[in-house]
Amino acid sequence: MSPRGSTGVFLLLALLLNQNLLCVSGGKILVWPAEFSHWLNIKVILDVLIERGHNITVVTHTATPSVQTTPSAGYNAEILQVPYTKQEIVDNLERMLKYWTHDLPNDNIITASLKIHEMITTATAQNKITCNALFSRADLLEKWKMEKFDVILADPLYICGEILAQKLDIPLIFSLRFTFGNTLERLCGQMPAPPSYVPAVASEKTDQMDFIDRLKNFLFYGMQDFLFYLVTKFKWDHYYSEVLGKPTTMCETMGKADIWLIRTYWDFEYPRPFPPNFKFVGGLHCKPAKPLSKEMEEFVQSSGDHGVVVFSLGSMIKNLTSERANTIAAALGQIPQKVVWRYSGKTPETLAPNTKIYDWIPQNDLLGHPKTKAFITHGGTNGLYEAIYHGVPMVGLPLFADQPDNLLHMKTKGAAVVLDINTLESKDLVDALKTVLNNPSYKESIMRLSRIHHDQPMKPLDQAVYWIEFVMRNKGAKHLRVQAHELSWYQYHCLDVAAFLLSIAALITFLWVKACCFLFRRCVRKTRPERKTQKSKNE
Repeated sequence: MSPRGSTGVFLLLALLLNQNLLCVSGGKILVWPAEFSHWLNIKVILDVLIERGHNITVVTHTATPSVQTTPSAGYNAEILQVPYTKQEIVDNLERMLKYWTHDLPNDNIITASLKIHEMITTATAQNKITCNALFSRADLLEKWKMEKFDVILADPLYICGEILAQKLDIPLIFSLRFTFGNTLERLCGQMPAPPSYVPAVASEKTDQMDFIDRLKNFLFYGMQDFLFYLVTKFKWDHYYSEVLGKPTTMCETMGKADIWLIRTYWDFEYPRPFPPNFKFVGGLHCKPAKPLSKEMEEFVQSSGDHGVVVFSLGSMIKNLTSERANTIAAALGQIPQKVVWRYSGKTPETLAPNTKIYDWIPQNDLLGHPKTKAFITHGGTNGLYEAIYHGVPMVGLPLFADQPDNLLHMKTKGAAVVLDINTLESKDLVDALKTVLNNPSYKESIMRLSRIHHDQPMKPLDQAVYWIEFVMRNKGAKHLRVQAHELSWYQYHCLDVAAFLLSIAALITFLWVKACCFLFRRCVRKTRPERKTQKSKNE
């Protein structure tokens, strides 16, 4: 064999050995998931971990509306008994969505806040009941201690995974898009957020702010932090201390997470600092489009050169009011494109021949179809990232939660037009679609974001799996947690240092003033006798 051939074989063997070193075979992972689209993101990761030979145990409850608990799922499901039902969870969510999309514009801010607080309180109470069901099972906790899990994968939207990690003394990984106001990330994960150029979530600001914007952003952060501390102080801190058997807080417990898997990337985020244990996995569920069904393909192909518009408000919005649905359907009938609309409500009276309604659509495959020209979306992270992945410009109709913030990012980056669904008129939607379809800048902007998304050293899903296995191999990732976790709030902001320096400055100033006063008095005393002597001589 030639020297060059020997070198090639050696490099190949070294690469294979390196790959084996990076693989953790047969690890044990405990999963504490949230529901609905949050579960779908976790499930994508679990499928790959199962393929790589890991043993997965998913902790859920009898009322779960999302988590699959049958043996065919490929993982073990530990099901906790809870007194509420799946229907109660769904009803509370639908009540919240209906209020947000139908009644919110008609209520004043106080009434709206009270109603939203009531619905969030219901969800929080259900969460706490599930926690109690978990920690009342001493036998289960003891069993898990004996099994020696390598890591816990949890969604912080559904509280208690971090307590379980502490109880079992195993590393913790969070998977999330963002929490309310990024409060958990900022206050618990020690993610820097200078209000001068990092806009607060829901502030409707970008990273380019003038003085007034920065002032509003600063106050907005203050309000979010105050509400967060108020809620955790009265609702959760005592609970965390009680379960863990020592004085602690929710934020302190969550701050012990080894890795935070953030479901965004720089195609979406404004440039900003992040701690080394924050890893970006935005679009981990995205994949190349598959062929459409014969019937749907024929409809799409019938659009000719005009192409297709895909319309979906996500899996949670089942229907709209008749008035709103007719307004939208009338607008869709005024464009030359064919429209594929995911909608399960009553067929609108104004539905045009160019629009076809489906209870369910293969959204990713449609967005990846060469005939697709635009995407009408509510701005959920999953759909938004599929649009980025396939390079499809958007018309946004945000509804609640992170959706307005998501679409503001897309609007700022030139890839979307955003409308208010509560005040929407047919003309507004027609104008927005014509703008996105006919102005090439929107397609150019989304293609630029798509290139950024694809130009990564690792695919987002591979990145997520890598960091989970990294934590398993190294028994945690404490070396990536910043020292800020060990500092008090006044130490973090160097207020003690500032107070010390101000004290020194004040002391020096005080001594200087005293010295000047002393010298002045001496000079005055010395001058007075001389004046008296001169006066006597003159007399």
